[in-house]
Order: sequence, then C-alpha cells, then structure tokens
Amino acid sequence: MIKITLFLSSLLAGSLFAQSPCSTGRYASDVFTNFTTTSDVTFGQNTSWNGAATILKLDVYQPIGDTEMNRPLILLVHGGSFIGGSKTDGDVAAMCQKFAKKGYVTASIDYRIGFFPFDSANAVKAVVRATQDLRAAIRFFYKDKQTTNTYKIDTNHIFIGGSSAGAITALHVAYLDQECEITDYLSPSVISTLGGLEGTSGNPGYSSKVHAVLNGCGALARYSWLEAGDIPLASVHGTNDGTVKYNRGIVNPGTPLMYLDGSRMVHERACAVGVENQFYTFLGAPHVPYAGNAACMDTTVNFFRDFLIKQLGCTDNMLQPENPRMESAFLYPLTYCGGSPVDEVCPTSGISELNAQNLLIYPNPATTELILSFSDNAQHTIIIKDMMGRIVFEKSEITSSTKINLSFLKSGNYLVVSDNIQTTKLIKN
Repeated sequence: MIKITLFLSSLLAGSLFAQSPCSTGRYASDVFTNFTTTSDVTFGQNTSWNGAATILKLDVYQPIGDTEMNRPLILLVHGGSFIGGSKTDGDVAAMCQKFAKKGYVTASIDYRIGFFPFDSANAVKAVVRATQDLRAAIRFFYKDKQTTNTYKIDTNHIFIGGSSAGAITALHVAYLDQECEITDYLSPSVISTLGGLEGTSGNPGYSSKVHAVLNGCGALARYSWLEAGDIPLASVHGTNDGTVKYNRGIVNPGTPLMYLDGSRMVHERACAVGVENQFYTFLGAPHVPYAGNAACMDTTVNFFRDFLIKQLGCTDNMLQPENPRMESAFLYPLTYCGGSPVDEVCPTSGISELNAQNLLIYPNPATTELILSFSDNAQHTIIIKDMMGRIVFEKSEITSSTKINLSFLKSGNYLVVSDNIQTTKLIKN
C-alpha cells in the first residue's frame, strides 16, 4: 500500500512539474525558433464614425511545433491617434512575433478608426469605439475556447496591451467600467447610442475579462478609474513624449484634444490603491521609443516578459528591472460617480494630495456667477479650462473667497484647477 501511494505521489508530482510553465523555459525565453501567422481572421463588425459598415479582423501568431493545449494569449492594439494605423504596424507586429517565439499565442487587431470634428467629445467617442472592438476580440477568443478551440487559449491568462492609442484603448478596457465615468464628455443617450461600454461589435454573451495590461506609452482620461482590486499593469513611457505626456498633460496628435493622465500618473495611482504594477521610464525618449529602435524594442520586450512570467507564476530571473521614475506626480482629488471618497495614499508612494474640501465652488451648475472659497488663508491661483485643455480664465493671489462673472463662458463642462493640483468639474448652464 505504501509503495502504491509513493508511486502515485511521484506520478502526480511529475505530472504537475511537466505542466509548469516555468520548467522548460517557456514564456521566459525563445523556446521556439519560428511562428505561423494567420491573417485577417474576422472577429466582428460594427458601424464606423461616418456610418460605414466595418468588418473587424485580426492576425494571429502561434509558435510552430507547439503541442501545449492551454496557452496564454496576448492581444495587442496598434497606435495612430485613433485616425490611422493598422494591425500590421511594425511595433505591434514585432511584439506579436517575439512573444509567439516564447510560447504565447498573440494577436494584433484592427479596430474602427477616424473621427470628426477633432474635439474632445469626438475623441472620446473614438476611444469608446476602439474599446468596444477590443472587447469583441477578447470575447472572440472566449467563444473559440468554448466551441472549436482552434487557438487553444488559456482564458485565465488573457493579456491586453498596445502602443499609444492602442495602449489608451487597452487601459480603458481594463479600468473604465462604469458609463457614468465618461458623462463629463458624453451624455448617457450618446453612450447608449454607441452601444455602451461593452459594445455590439461581436460575440455577445461571452466574457471580456482579462488578466493584466501592457501599456506602451498610453494614458487614462482620469487616473481615478483605476481602483483597488483592479487587474495588474506594466507600463513603459518616454519622458520627452510630446504626443501622450509622460505625466499629466494635453494629448496632442497634431491637434490639442484633451487632458490625459500618462503612465507616470497611472503608476502613482496604482501604488496609491495597491494595484500590482511595474513601470519603466525611457529617459529623454520621445513617443513610442521602441518603434523602429531595436535596442528600445529589446528593452520593452524584456520588461514586459518579466511582468508576464510573474503573472504566470514563474520565478525566472528578471532581464530588465524597473528604473527610477522621473518627475513628481500629484494625484488631484476627483469625485467618483458612485459617490465614494478619494482613496488614501500609501505612505511610500511619494504622492501629495490636497484635501478635496480645500476649495469649494458654488453654485455648481452655475449660470452667471461662481463663488470660490478656500478653507485656508494661503494665496492661491485659479485656472478655468475647457474640456480641450484651453485656459479660458486665470486669477492669482486669491486668499479666502472670490466671485467670478461667468457671462463670458458658453454653456458646457469646464475644469477649475487650483494651484495646478486640485481639479474640480464645473458645469456652466
């Protein structure tokens, strides 16, 4: 009886070891010499910004000679400021190829691009359409797993990511989970007309849950959408990014559109709420430094590789450790659409937040006059910006309270910024 028990124990241990993703170097190194590409796989369809019917397709990369039946998936999204780009763009295609050699199934997706006029509201619509299409692609692989199992995906380990607009898309799929969070930009009726956050781009009824995010020079419209308990995150970003700012700033793909919270802000937020994350800073680098630069691409792939194998439970040595962050990131208080308070900051994060009650503005919504009231006696500077980030009013040396005549403002949404830190939404009727 003892011999039988020992035999079964050793057999089970051997089976578990054989199934370990770390045992053969898989996912941590290039265990395959080549890959196969299946191009133009249809995963959905929807209506584009101009009413045109759009067939949505993706390219799938798989390691040649792979016998594993349950493989993690990496879905990548191309950049192009939501007005251009393709699933065959060099940076995302190269990453797909490199990770396929490590044993992943990878895919690069096309999504609906284009918007006009070039303003913040239409830019947000473009982001929503892109997130809907990425969600449809995620559901496509869940559906495949439960039906034909063509791609042999481990749906417990689906990772999403991308470059620039693609990273913005992936971040918003991961962390934008309530429609009320974007009502600063779009009315509920417009959101409903678009199809809601989940969208109608294909494969309804299947999950769009993912395990983690790979952020290549992306941003969130509001850092607060990343909340405690959310999925892990790995980010790379250049400090001299003039398109999507490293910290917080106006996204400018040729036309200034709106404020976004870049990777530096997202990293600080993740620390503040206890979400697992890794962050690599490309010192002095421009937008998407790994596009067309082999050394930066190797750094990015190695950094993402370290993050991914950790998510898979591997303990291989890191190839590209994190480096020191640049610039200070100040998390400005925001109101949650659920009404919950701003989360407290972890002591080691180095974040400095103002109390949300330091500045009071009323009435809000306002019609002709706005009163600003501070709870201290220090001097403050107030800036009012429209939703495209343009300054429409500025006043300094305010000590306690002041009145502002709003007759010069058009009706709409604005941001009242105190001392470049605290931001409060203002509605002008």
